[in-house]
Amino acid sequence: MYMNIKQLTQDAALKLKLYLATLGKPSGKIHDVITDADAGLRSGNLSELTIITELKPEGARNLRLIFETLKGNLAGAKEVGTLHDMRFVFLDNDTKLLFCTCYDGDWDTYINDFATKIPEMMDLIFGNIEGWPGIKSATVKEFILSKQITASAWFVSHPNLTVSDITRLEKIGDGLNKLLEL
Repeated sequence: MYMNIKQLTQDAALKLKLYLATLGKPSGKIHDVITDADAGLRSGNLSELTIITELKPEGARNLRLIFETLKGNLAGAKEVGTLHDMRFVFLDNDTKLLFCTCYDGDWDTYINDFATKIPEMMDLIFGNIEGWPGIKSATVKEFILSKQITASAWFVSHPNLTVSDITRLEKIGDGLNKLLEL
Protein backbone atom coordinates (compact mmCIF):
# COMPACT_ATOMS: atom_id res chain seq x y z
CA MET A 1 0.00 0.00 0.00
CA TYR A 2 2.86 2.39 0.83
CA MET A 3 4.36 1.98 -2.67
CA ASN A 4 1.00 2.78 -4.28
CA ILE A 5 0.59 6.00 -2.29
CA LYS A 6 4.21 6.98 -3.01
CA GLN A 7 3.73 6.30 -6.73
CA LEU A 8 0.45 8.21 -6.80
CA THR A 9 2.15 11.19 -5.14
CA GLN A 10 5.02 11.09 -7.66
CA ASP A 11 2.56 10.83 -10.56
CA ALA A 12 0.51 13.75 -9.27
CA ALA A 13 3.66 15.87 -8.89
CA LEU A 14 4.72 15.07 -12.46
CA LYS A 15 1.25 15.90 -13.84
CA LEU A 16 1.24 19.18 -11.90
CA LYS A 17 4.66 20.10 -13.38
CA LEU A 18 3.34 19.29 -16.86
CA TYR A 19 0.24 21.40 -16.27
CA LEU A 20 2.31 24.34 -15.00
CA ALA A 21 4.74 24.05 -17.93
CA THR A 22 1.86 24.36 -20.43
CA LEU A 23 -0.28 26.82 -18.47
CA GLY A 24 -1.24 29.88 -20.47
CA LYS A 25 0.27 28.59 -23.70
CA PRO A 26 -2.09 28.51 -26.68
CA SER A 27 -2.98 24.94 -27.50
CA GLY A 28 -3.75 25.66 -31.16
CA LYS A 29 -5.71 23.13 -33.15
CA ILE A 30 -6.49 19.84 -31.53
CA HIS A 31 -3.90 17.25 -32.44
CA ASP A 32 -5.65 13.93 -32.01
CA VAL A 33 -3.36 10.93 -32.20
CA ILE A 34 -4.99 7.54 -32.61
CA THR A 35 -3.66 4.03 -32.97
CA ASP A 36 -4.06 2.80 -36.54
CA ALA A 37 -4.71 -0.91 -35.91
CA ASP A 38 -1.33 -2.73 -35.91
CA ALA A 39 0.36 -0.05 -37.97
CA GLY A 40 1.49 2.80 -35.73
CA LEU A 41 -0.13 6.12 -34.92
CA ARG A 42 -2.30 8.34 -37.07
CA SER A 43 -3.05 12.05 -36.80
CA GLY A 44 -5.46 13.57 -39.30
CA ASN A 45 -4.36 12.37 -42.74
CA LEU A 46 -0.88 11.37 -41.59
CA SER A 47 0.53 8.14 -40.21
CA GLU A 48 3.87 7.18 -38.68
CA LEU A 49 5.99 4.08 -39.02
CA THR A 50 8.97 3.27 -36.79
CA ILE A 51 11.13 0.18 -37.12
CA ILE A 52 14.18 -1.03 -35.22
CA THR A 53 15.80 -4.08 -36.76
CA GLU A 54 19.03 -6.08 -36.86
CA LEU A 55 21.48 -5.37 -39.68
CA LYS A 56 23.35 -8.02 -41.62
CA PRO A 57 27.11 -8.16 -40.84
CA GLU A 58 28.04 -5.75 -43.69
CA GLY A 59 24.69 -3.93 -43.60
CA ALA A 60 25.82 -0.67 -41.98
CA ARG A 61 28.85 -0.43 -44.29
CA ASN A 62 26.69 -1.05 -47.37
CA LEU A 63 24.06 1.46 -46.28
CA ARG A 64 26.67 4.10 -45.49
CA LEU A 65 28.08 3.64 -49.00
CA ILE A 66 24.59 4.02 -50.49
CA PHE A 67 23.81 7.10 -48.39
CA GLU A 68 27.22 8.70 -49.07
CA THR A 69 26.90 8.05 -52.81
CA LEU A 70 23.49 9.75 -52.75
CA LYS A 71 24.92 12.48 -50.46
CA GLY A 72 22.17 11.61 -47.98
CA ASN A 73 19.51 12.69 -50.46
CA LEU A 74 16.88 10.01 -50.98
CA ALA A 75 14.87 12.24 -53.34
CA GLY A 76 13.97 9.22 -55.48
CA ALA A 77 11.51 8.29 -52.75
CA LYS A 78 9.44 11.30 -53.84
CA GLU A 79 8.05 9.01 -56.55
CA VAL A 80 5.96 7.38 -53.83
CA GLY A 81 3.90 10.58 -53.63
CA THR A 82 2.61 10.17 -50.07
CA LEU A 83 5.95 10.28 -48.23
CA HIS A 84 6.53 13.31 -45.97
CA ASP A 85 9.86 12.23 -44.52
CA MET A 86 12.02 9.26 -43.64
CA ARG A 87 15.24 8.83 -41.75
CA PHE A 88 17.73 6.07 -41.09
CA VAL A 89 19.84 5.92 -37.91
CA PHE A 90 22.49 3.34 -37.04
CA LEU A 91 22.30 1.99 -33.47
CA ASP A 92 24.29 -0.28 -31.15
CA ASN A 93 27.68 -0.04 -32.89
CA ASP A 94 26.13 -0.44 -36.35
CA THR A 95 24.33 -3.67 -35.53
CA LYS A 96 20.79 -2.23 -35.70
CA LEU A 97 18.90 0.22 -37.86
CA LEU A 98 16.23 2.69 -36.78
CA PHE A 99 13.91 3.67 -39.64
CA CYS A 100 11.23 6.32 -39.09
CA THR A 101 8.80 7.77 -41.58
CA CYS A 102 5.66 9.88 -41.85
CA TYR A 103 3.22 9.41 -44.71
CA ASP A 104 -0.28 10.18 -45.98
CA GLY A 105 -3.09 7.68 -45.63
CA ASP A 106 -3.14 4.10 -44.54
CA TRP A 107 -0.34 1.62 -44.02
CA ASP A 108 -1.25 -0.96 -46.70
CA THR A 109 -1.41 1.65 -49.45
CA TYR A 110 1.91 3.13 -48.34
CA ILE A 111 3.72 -0.22 -48.46
CA ASN A 112 2.07 -1.05 -51.81
CA ASP A 113 3.31 2.28 -53.22
CA PHE A 114 6.91 1.43 -52.33
CA ALA A 115 6.51 -2.05 -53.83
CA THR A 116 5.22 -0.68 -57.14
CA LYS A 117 7.02 2.66 -57.49
CA ILE A 118 10.57 2.12 -56.17
CA PRO A 119 10.97 -1.64 -55.59
CA GLU A 120 14.65 -1.78 -56.61
CA MET A 121 15.63 0.95 -54.13
CA MET A 122 13.61 -0.71 -51.37
CA ASP A 123 15.45 -4.00 -51.86
CA LEU A 124 18.82 -2.25 -52.22
CA ILE A 125 18.35 -0.47 -48.87
CA PHE A 126 16.35 -2.97 -46.83
CA GLY A 127 18.20 -5.96 -48.26
CA ASN A 128 20.83 -5.04 -45.65
CA ILE A 129 18.63 -6.01 -42.72
CA GLU A 130 18.35 -9.52 -41.33
CA GLY A 131 15.47 -11.54 -42.75
CA TRP A 132 14.33 -9.04 -45.42
CA PRO A 133 12.09 -11.11 -47.73
CA GLY A 134 12.10 -8.59 -50.61
CA ILE A 135 9.54 -5.87 -51.26
CA LYS A 136 7.59 -8.01 -53.75
CA SER A 137 7.40 -10.97 -51.36
CA ALA A 138 3.97 -12.06 -50.16
CA THR A 139 5.37 -11.94 -46.60
CA VAL A 140 6.89 -8.44 -46.68
CA LYS A 141 3.98 -6.76 -44.85
CA GLU A 142 4.05 -9.40 -42.13
CA PHE A 143 7.82 -8.91 -41.83
CA ILE A 144 7.51 -5.12 -41.52
CA LEU A 145 4.75 -5.40 -38.93
CA SER A 146 6.92 -7.81 -36.91
CA LYS A 147 9.62 -5.12 -36.68
CA GLN A 148 7.36 -2.10 -36.24
CA ILE A 149 7.23 -0.24 -32.93
CA THR A 150 4.37 2.18 -32.35
CA ALA A 151 5.60 5.58 -31.17
CA SER A 152 4.78 6.48 -27.57
CA ALA A 153 4.13 10.10 -28.52
CA TRP A 154 4.06 11.96 -31.84
CA PHE A 155 3.42 15.48 -33.03
CA VAL A 156 2.53 16.69 -36.52
CA SER A 157 2.29 20.44 -37.03
CA HIS A 158 -0.23 20.18 -39.88
CA PRO A 159 -1.87 16.75 -39.66
CA ASN A 160 -4.47 17.46 -42.33
CA LEU A 161 -2.08 18.55 -45.10
CA THR A 162 -1.11 15.75 -47.47
CA VAL A 163 1.99 15.85 -49.67
CA SER A 164 -0.29 16.78 -52.57
CA ASP A 165 -1.80 19.65 -50.54
CA ILE A 166 1.64 20.97 -49.61
CA THR A 167 2.84 20.82 -53.23
CA ARG A 168 -0.28 22.72 -54.36
CA LEU A 169 0.15 25.35 -51.65
CA GLU A 170 3.81 25.84 -52.61
CA LYS A 171 2.78 26.44 -56.23
CA ILE A 172 0.15 28.97 -55.11
CA GLY A 173 2.74 30.72 -52.93
CA ASP A 174 5.26 30.83 -55.78
CA GLY A 175 2.61 32.29 -58.09
CA LEU A 176 1.62 34.94 -55.56
CA ASN A 177 5.28 35.88 -54.99
CA LYS A 178 5.76 36.34 -58.76
CA LEU A 179 2.68 38.57 -58.91
CA LEU A 180 3.96 40.66 -56.02
CA GLU A 181 7.31 41.13 -57.78
CA LEU A 182 5.61 42.79 -60.79
